[in-house]
Amino acid sequence: MEENPFREHIVSRGRPDPCTLVIFGATGDLTNRKLIPALYNIAVDDSLPSKFKVIGFARRAKDDSTFRGELEEGNRKHSRQDHDDALWKNFSDSVHYHQSEFADLDGYLQLKKRLNTLDAERGTPANRLFYLASAPAYFDKILFMLRDSGLNQPTEGCWARVVCEKPFGTDLPSAQHLNRVVAETFAEEDTYRIDHYLGKETAQNIMVLRFANMIFEPLWRDRYIDHVQITCAENLGMEGGRGGYYDSAGALRDMVQNHLLQLLSLVAMEPPSDLSADAVRDEKVKVLKSLRHWTSPEDVAANVIRAQYTPGSVDGIDRPGYRQEDRVDPESKTETYVAIRLFIDTWRWDGVPFYIRVGKQLPKKATEISIHFKETPQIPFDTKALPSSKNVLVIRIQPDEGISLRMLAKVPGTTPRMEPVKMDFRYSTSFGKASPEAYERLLLDSMAGDATLFARRDEVENAWAFVDKLENAWHGNHGKQPPMAEYPAGSWGPREADQLLEGDGRVWRRL
Repeated sequence: MEENPFREHIVSRGRPDPCTLVIFGATGDLTNRKLIPALYNIAVDDSLPSKFKVIGFARRAKDDSTFRGELEEGNRKHSRQDHDDALWKNFSDSVHYHQSEFADLDGYLQLKKRLNTLDAERGTPANRLFYLASAPAYFDKILFMLRDSGLNQPTEGCWARVVCEKPFGTDLPSAQHLNRVVAETFAEEDTYRIDHYLGKETAQNIMVLRFANMIFEPLWRDRYIDHVQITCAENLGMEGGRGGYYDSAGALRDMVQNHLLQLLSLVAMEPPSDLSADAVRDEKVKVLKSLRHWTSPEDVAANVIRAQYTPGSVDGIDRPGYRQEDRVDPESKTETYVAIRLFIDTWRWDGVPFYIRVGKQLPKKATEISIHFKETPQIPFDTKALPSSKNVLVIRIQPDEGISLRMLAKVPGTTPRMEPVKMDFRYSTSFGKASPEAYERLLLDSMAGDATLFARRDEVENAWAFVDKLENAWHGNHGKQPPMAEYPAGSWGPREADQLLEGDGRVWRRL
């Protein structure tokens, strides 16, 4: 019998080939908070490629020693594992700095010489991973300079890859333009569009949960599932000067287009033929293509709620309203909260609503997926007498990654009374160690050439095609824009979002 590729087993992939990681925008927040701590943790776990090197590429003038010192300070604050001075010294010796403007071809040619020198000194193949951690406005310049300098062309027997951070475009036309630019510089199989949500352990476990457990796969369809909820709650606002970026993006483009639609596609996809990157991504694209599009302002108003937070209190601390935040237009029409009722027009999900919501300044930070099963027949037990008798499978993405299942059990005693109980699995307690950070997994995968957890060109474009219809209904020149709701900071969102589910006889799950 052919082995089920999803059956639980241990995979020993080993280290990727020796390579050099070049980070464009190396003095930015992403490098300091995420990328370098992730690489340090990989090194602590002894999983980095042999003779691995990092070159930070940025415009500010500094030397290797200054750059390493700044990164060390960030690593002490943000590393998943404790900062060890000896381990850091060993790791940071592989970190270098290269100063250049992003549009200066000579800077890239000098980088090329430096890379060749490092490879010759190490006696290693010229494998290069270029990471675009700069502002998206510079992506075009960097990609064209990589092409014009010849850095995008690997030597024989070696590879050259590029990792693009989000946001990948701001709408469908800009994403298509960026995809064309990337295609002119790197092959699709060498292009890695990153979505850090897919690097989280529980997100990766969705396919195993579904396809390696017979108790779930037969039930994963319209006959047994009443509806699905995906929630991404944040308890912060525009701290750290984020208001300038956020006011030009909003919750829909910042979170729904990438993170939440990626999670939805993992929940709703059909089983892939194997675990290769393209087989998995083929099925995810089919989900995005099957999304029912809301196009008219009337359809959008009936199925999509947008809102802004007003002054309130989170964790006992007074918070300003969104329009009072630094770098936010006092007349802003940008949403900080979105709730959407979605339908996937396939035979598996016929008539099953997917409700997704994301918001700023909510009571807590949490991301989860909840699968709400249908009620059992009311014979012989009167489950309707219970306040909540449906079975609910909850996949917690963050924090406290894990999976729980709610079911009914009899309360001890002589009377036939039932109460909901919960079976709970937590990664940290079940496996005795903390899960790796998402960037750790994604960086290793990009070094190893495994694109399974990265978005493909058609995934990005189909997600934007859906989102652009909603944006057009909100901001188009048709004079029928759906209204902007409001909710106080520290609440779970606007009343209109509750009514979206109440009209269907459902309620949002309490986190």
